Amino acid sequence: MKTFKNTLKAALLVGVAVSLTITACHKGFDPKSYAPSKPLPSYGGYSSSKDIEPASLVSYFPFTNGLADSVSGATGVATGTSFTTGLNGKGLQGADKSYVLYDTPAGIKALTSFTTSIWVKMPQNTSAVGLMDIQNNQTGGAGFWGSLAIFFDNGGSASSGVLKVHAFNKAGMSTGVDGWEGGYAVANPWNTWINVTVTFDESVSTIYVYYNGTQVGKNAAAGFAPMDWSKAGKMVFGTLQFQTTPSLTANTGAQDWAGYVTGTMDNIRFYSKALTATQVLALYNLEKAKR
Repeated sequence: MKTFKNTLKAALLVGVAVSLTITACHKGFDPKSYAPSKPLPSYGGYSSSKDIEPASLVSYFPFTNGLADSVSGATGVATGTSFTTGLNGKGLQGADKSYVLYDTPAGIKALTSFTTSIWVKMPQNTSAVGLMDIQNNQTGGAGFWGSLAIFFDNGGSASSGVLKVHAFNKAGMSTGVDGWEGGYAVANPWNTWINVTVTFDESVSTIYVYYNGTQVGKNAAAGFAPMDWSKAGKMVFGTLQFQTTPSLTANTGAQDWAGYVTGTMDNIRFYSKALTATQVLALYNLEKAKR
């Protein structure tokens, strides 16, 4: 009888312990942990920047593991640049008189229509600061400006910048058509990550310029198509073509009114087609979200 009572007592104690454990678990239950995760928002029907025209991406410089173009494998030669925290991972850190030179990749030389996109975070410019430039001429004095110069011109303020683009349709040739875009007054470009995207649509011979995913201007450049960059020589990130040492502009040295990106650049892309306005905005939003 005594054994039976002890056994019953033990069973009751176990039951109480189990009940307390269940109660404790119930009190700690978080219904959110069992809720299905919500899908990330899409932009323009895209969920990742990698989904936007992947077959048309001919060059991409993420600067995560160095200077290499992750599409072609081409790598650059740095003068005074380094790496720091970028938009996503690492980015290319510039300084006064610093830049990176590349032999223009074959995929860029072959472009007829194009899109290029670049992210930058830099202080207010005190001179004309080139983000990128494709050398106009390597053989015989084609011109002072490059074949694709994207830069912030003089004349900005603490709350706005003057964005300009110059394109030339016949790289390495003595004659061709210039396409000038700007200056566009863009709001609050300093000390924060901003995106500049430029497209050229050969079918309508028109250049479009976008700032943070929104179109700020376009130019129907008569005679710009057909475009031929097959003789392009070098390509530079961080300044304009005439600011390198030696200068990439024939018989011209550095200009005292021009300068260098002293901030950070990241995620430079070239596509072999003109992205639509919807795609440009989607690319901006997805890269901003680190997707």
